[in-house]
Amino acid sequence: MRPDVETARAARLACRGTVAPTAGMAPGFTQCNMISLPRDWAWDFLLFGQRNPKPCPVLDVTDPGSFETALAPDADLRTDIPLYRIWRDGVLAEEVADATQAWAEHPDLVTFLIGCSFTFETPLQAAGIEVRHIAQGCNVPMFVTNRACRPAGRLHGPMVVSMRPIPADRVAEAAMITGRFPAVHGAPVHIGAPEALGIADLSRPDFGDPVDIRDGEVPVFWACGVTPQAAVMASKPPFAITHAPGHMFVTDIPDSRWQL
Repeated sequence: MRPDVETARAARLACRGTVAPTAGMAPGFTQCNMISLPRDWAWDFLLFGQRNPKPCPVLDVTDPGSFETALAPDADLRTDIPLYRIWRDGVLAEEVADATQAWAEHPDLVTFLIGCSFTFETPLQAAGIEVRHIAQGCNVPMFVTNRACRPAGRLHGPMVVSMRPIPADRVAEAAMITGRFPAVHGAPVHIGAPEALGIADLSRPDFGDPVDIRDGEVPVFWACGVTPQAAVMASKPPFAITHAPGHMFVTDIPDSRWQL
């Protein structure tokens, strides 16, 4: 096994024993959001992702019942994420570090792995643009917006965004860097003016942690892969398993795979 892939594998093994956000973990490797739904809902979600590619860029879809992915052939999707959420009828029922038992409830689960903005944070840092939640050792702040996703079948809901403060004179550069990664959310969907997204208070994120915004910095918003969880809450499928926001699946795929 190549040493670089071994780094990603070690990160996944670490996830099995440590419940912590994965921002900054295994830098240079793609991280993914995850949602698993009963087979009866899989077509609806595949269509939802196709119609909403900014927040839901689908990178892989498993066969029904499978907990394996081509993005990391040795991984187990039931155990290799630090923290999972179990949803019942659109309500968060519990958070667990091992989803094996919940997975067994529905042997026909289809799992979708969705691009994550953590993937383009390494290029941002390489350019000398600080990623504040990594610098502060916390989870990225995420907000539910007033922008509705395009519905698909039984699925509907608002777009979720992640926010990173960027120095005003480097916003265009940050947009250019992240725009080269459309498969992991790509360029920002909004810059400044959080109220235009229906966000009243940047110090009170809906998911994740607040971060400092310093003088001369602008809040920049990227589409976020927690959007499927907002759709679960709005659409109320009978059962779903997702990652906990900020606790991602680390793959063997280098970030460069998705760079234009």
